[in-house]
Amino acid sequence: MSLPPLASGPEGPAALGPLLATVLDALREGVRLRGGPLPAGGPAAVAARVRDAVGDVLPQKGDPDAVRALVRAFAEGAADPAHPLCAAHLHCPPLAVATAADLAASALNPSLDSWDQAPAASELESLVTAAVAQEAGAAAALVTTGGTESNQLALLLAREAHGRVRLVCGAGAHHSLARAAWLLGLPEPVVLPAPRGTLDPSALAEALSRLSGPGEPVLVAATAGTTDAGLIDPLHEIADVCAAHGARLHIDAAYGGGLLFSDRHRPKLHGLDRAHTITLDLHKLGWQPVAAGLLAVQRPHDLRALQHRADYLNADDDTEAGLPDLLGRSLRTTRRPDILKIAVTFKALGRTGLGNLVDHVCARAQELAQLVSAHPAFELYAPPTISTVLFRPAGAPDDSVAAVRRTLLHHGRAVLGRARLDGRLWLKATLLNPHTGPGDLAALLNLVEGSTPR
Repeated sequence: MSLPPLASGPEGPAALGPLLATVLDALREGVRLRGGPLPAGGPAAVAARVRDAVGDVLPQKGDPDAVRALVRAFAEGAADPAHPLCAAHLHCPPLAVATAADLAASALNPSLDSWDQAPAASELESLVTAAVAQEAGAAAALVTTGGTESNQLALLLAREAHGRVRLVCGAGAHHSLARAAWLLGLPEPVVLPAPRGTLDPSALAEALSRLSGPGEPVLVAATAGTTDAGLIDPLHEIADVCAAHGARLHIDAAYGGGLLFSDRHRPKLHGLDRAHTITLDLHKLGWQPVAAGLLAVQRPHDLRALQHRADYLNADDDTEAGLPDLLGRSLRTTRRPDILKIAVTFKALGRTGLGNLVDHVCARAQELAQLVSAHPAFELYAPPTISTVLFRPAGAPDDSVAAVRRTLLHHGRAVLGRARLDGRLWLKATLLNPHTGPGDLAALLNLVEGSTPR
C-alpha cells in the first residue's frame, strides 16, 4: 500500500510542485467562472454549487481530482477581496509574498508551543514582535489571531493586574470588547454615547469621576479606526483623562494601526504610545493572509499572567538549561507560525513599501468621497479618516438602502457593507485593495445608482 507524499521533508518540493500548478490553474478557472467579486445567485445557489462539487465528503476511495475540483469550486464561490468591487469589510487582498511565505509555514508546520517544535520560528517571532512593539511605542508584543483575540487578551491582562476592572468605552467600540468582558466575568461595560462617532474626552472624564476609585479599577478602551466609519478617537486627550483619573488605557488599533507605516498618516495615531495595551491587526492595513494579529504591551511584567507550566512543553529544568519558554506568549497551545509571512512582508517591502500601500488606499478613499460629494444622486456621511467611505442614495429610505446592497450581492456585481450612524443606514465601502483605480470607483457608484429604486 502506497502512502501519499508529505508536503515537507526530502520529498516536499517534488510533491508540492505539481499540486501548486493544479491549484493555480483551479484558482484561475474558479475566478473565470465566478466572473465578478461575489458568486451570483445568493446563498441557496452557492450552496447548491458547492454540494455538487463536493459530492461524497468522505468517499470510500479517494478522488485523484479532488484538489482541482474543490479549489475551483472554492474560488468560484468566494468573495474575492482582490476584486476592486469587493469593498464591504476590513478584508484585504493578501500580498503575494505573504501568501508564498504562508505556504512555507504550512509545509514545515512548526507549532509555537515549544522550542523543539519551532526552533527558528520561535526566534523569528521574538525578533518581529520586538520590532512591531517598537513601531507602536510599546515594550513587547504577542502574536494573536486578530483583533478579537487581542482585545480579549488586553482585558485579561487588565483583570490580572488590577482585579475586577470595569470596562469603559464609546458606542463605536468593537463588539469584541463587550464580549470579552462577558467572557471574563467582568462587570457590565459602561458604554458612552458617541454622537460624532468618537469617544468624547469630556464625557469620559465625567464618567471616570463617577467610577474610578480604589474599589473599582477602570479600563478605558479607545479606538483607532472604528469598524463602521474608520474614525479615530482623540487618543492623546483620552490618555490625559486616563492619567488624571488613574485609569488603565487600551487602544484598539486593529484597523488604524497600519497607519504607523505611513509618514503622511502616522500623526493621526498621536497618543497611541501612551496606552497600556494596543491591538494591532495586519490582515487589514498590512495585507496579510488571515490570521495576523498582535497585542502590544507597555509593561512587560503584565505578561506574567500568561505564564504556564506543562512538563512536556516547558519543564523547569529545560527552561533553566536555556530552552525558550513559549507557552507564556499566548493562551493558545498549538500555534501556527503566522510570524513568517509578516517577517517576509516587512523585509520585502520595508516601511516605505508598506507606507506607500497605506497612502494609496487612503488616497483612493478620498477620491471616492469626492465622487460621491459631486454626484447629486448620493449623500456622503463625512470625509474619510482612513480608507472607509460611507454614503447612501440621496433621499432613499433605509429599507431601500438595504435593498440596494442585497441586490448587488445577489447578482454578484459588487460587495458593499452597511453601517448605522446618526440613526440612518449607510452603504460602506472599505478600500483595502491597492490596485483599485478611479474607473473602478466610478463603476461602483454606477452600479449603486442603477440598483436604487426610483
